Amino acid sequence: MTDTISDYLTRVRNAIKANHRIVEVPASNLKKEITKILFEKGYILNYKFEDTANHQGLIKIALKYHPVTKIPAIRTLERVSSPGLRKYSGVNTMPKVLNGLGIAIVSTSKGVVTDKEARKMNIGGEVLCYVS
Repeated sequence: MTDTISDYLTRVRNAIKANHRIVEVPASNLKKEITKILFEKGYILNYKFEDTANHQGLIKIALKYHPVTKIPAIRTLERVSSPGLRKYSGVNTMPKVLNGLGIAIVSTSKGVVTDKEARKMNIGGEVLCYVS
């Protein structure tokens, strides 16, 4: 598999469409950071990192739904930069998702952060995905 981030996002999207409560994805450091950001911003209910026999590990993500209407917290999850076409953005051209209602997850020299945090730190980087 060449694009593990796209696989991660697709697994989460498919679990949301099938109304699953929990989704399991193979772990990597970048996916762990993306999961932490989704939890901090309130898009997922909880997460757990598990080690397995092959030492790669698993990430178990508890998806978040509205208690009454059952609408998922994550409406759209879109991959921006891919291995074949990297998308980099400077501080001045940092994208805003839904006029600031959504987030863009950016890989910078200071780690994986949201678009708002990257603007605060005054650094650009590779735009990984949009979440709204």
